[in-house]
Amino acid sequence: MTANPIFILTVLFGLIFASEWLCKHTFLKYISSSLLVIVLGAIVANLNLIPSASDSSPVYDTIFKYVAPASIFFLLLGVNLKQLRKAGLPMLIAFILGSVGTMLGVIIALNAIDYQAVFGDQFAAIAGMMTGTYTGGSANFNAIALHYDVFREGVVFTGVIVADNIVTAIWMVVSLSIPVFMQKLRPHPQVVSGLNGDEHMERENEQIEPMGLALMLGIFSIAILFSDVVAHSLSSVGWNIPSILILTTIALILAQSTRIQNLAGAKMLGMFSVYLFLAVVGAYCEIGALIDVGSNALDILLFTTLIVLIHSVFLIGVSLLIKADWSIVAIASQANIGGASTALALAKSFKRSDLILPAILAGSLGSGLGTYLGFIVAALLGS
Repeated sequence: MTANPIFILTVLFGLIFASEWLCKHTFLKYISSSLLVIVLGAIVANLNLIPSASDSSPVYDTIFKYVAPASIFFLLLGVNLKQLRKAGLPMLIAFILGSVGTMLGVIIALNAIDYQAVFGDQFAAIAGMMTGTYTGGSANFNAIALHYDVFREGVVFTGVIVADNIVTAIWMVVSLSIPVFMQKLRPHPQVVSGLNGDEHMERENEQIEPMGLALMLGIFSIAILFSDVVAHSLSSVGWNIPSILILTTIALILAQSTRIQNLAGAKMLGMFSVYLFLAVVGAYCEIGALIDVGSNALDILLFTTLIVLIHSVFLIGVSLLIKADWSIVAIASQANIGGASTALALAKSFKRSDLILPAILAGSLGSGLGTYLGFIVAALLGS
């Protein structure tokens, strides 16, 4: 029964429902749905309700091969690069500086631990994953993990995700205090342009019809087939470009079309695909393997913390020299570390309506840029 594909999918869908419900209606709202769905997946797998890593399943292989890339593709369809000029030069400068700080942080943090003992042969891939996720969010993290098969190292993969969630949550709190503290150190006049950010709020509840759903899924099917064909053709002439990178590029190109941007359902399909993928990641976390990684838990947390610490020191240090607006610095840092949603939340917390749209757009830039930077770092460290 537990090996039945329909049963496995039913359980996985139930885990997604449970994680969302618990995060909305219980004290677990302080835990992200992404982390909770991994934990629930690990629990049911270790109770032998669904297959674990050692048992595996064709369902899991299909989700890794198709659903995970779908999550990346659909989420990137919301990246409108044409509007980035509206973010203003100060926000873009701060964001780029934060990205540079992230890359420096990854390299320094990796050498601060015994990375081969902690991450094994996957150290370069994990460095790339952390570069991606701390440049603009988890879509970049997943894209690099998929290419290097890091997700099959279920416990290490989950350990990095848990550390990421902890550090990101802490950094959200720290970011809220940056303008207050730095304003005392070096005051900066805050100019509110009066831009009504509410007009640019993301749609929380997308309404999608069968025709729109068919079109959205059809676009993805064509895109993934095309990326696989192109990647295979390039590899035959010695150009080993990951198909997931080609898929990312296709998504970014399509996202610049107004018609594509107006299609409802991309965000919903992307988030659902992410949760389904993470539920399977949780199923790969067997208790025996969790015990094995326990001794490395502090190293993983140290590695993650150092990345964000070095990122912040670099960004704040340069911002002091260029006399940046501290609210912009904090929001740009959140766009790096947490993505568009946390950057938006920070702008709203600061009551800076003029920075709401730039926060979203900076986060969108990170979603597009992070995958490329992550692959660059992974390739350099792995060479």
